[in-house]
Amino acid sequence: MTGTGRTRKGVRAGVVTTAPASLILGLALLLAGCGSTTDAAGKGSPTGHNDADVAFATGMIQHHAQALSMVDLTLGRDLDPKVAKLTEDIRAAQAPEIETMVDWLQEWDEPIPATVRDHVNSEDHGGGQGAMDEPDTGMDLPGMMSAEDMAELERASDAAFQDLWLSMMVTHHEGAAEMARTEQADGQYEPAVTLAEDIDRSQTSQIGVMRALRP
Repeated sequence: MTGTGRTRKGVRAGVVTTAPASLILGLALLLAGCGSTTDAAGKGSPTGHNDADVAFATGMIQHHAQALSMVDLTLGRDLDPKVAKLTEDIRAAQAPEIETMVDWLQEWDEPIPATVRDHVNSEDHGGGQGAMDEPDTGMDLPGMMSAEDMAELERASDAAFQDLWLSMMVTHHEGAAEMARTEQADGQYEPAVTLAEDIDRSQTSQIGVMRALRP
């Protein structure tokens, strides 16, 4: 029924006509359906979480830990100042993010994954491990370097190190961005989805910087 129709028919001898009950009911159901789409899909909860959130936090803790190990390998190397700044930015962003995701897993009563940087939660690891003793957990995540890759990076000459590091870190960041996009699509816990958006945005930007820095 159009607005013009209501002007002609809606008021007649002081009596206001109404829309058919079936139309009102249909609109109410439609609006209710629109309002419940997010809840039905399990999205956008400030407190609840799902399996995708757990997988994201678990995997990204391991992913970030390896990135920080790659940053550790730059210590004592002769780097371009822009590359040195990039390593500082990676450490400053990813170390606190690891702590945040560990807190989430603890709140959810989920296991904390063992990583190259933290072996407290792994029964098979004692202290004193170096980058070459990286546990197998997380090696199937997108963009992760193998133990052989990390060994190659550590052994690289000063002349070859920076370009190899940039190449590996671009691949590593691309994997993190892929994981972050999966969380944005499938996650439920709002803080986790927000973090995924931040990771996607920041690491995609850093990929551009690293590609520009390569010869």
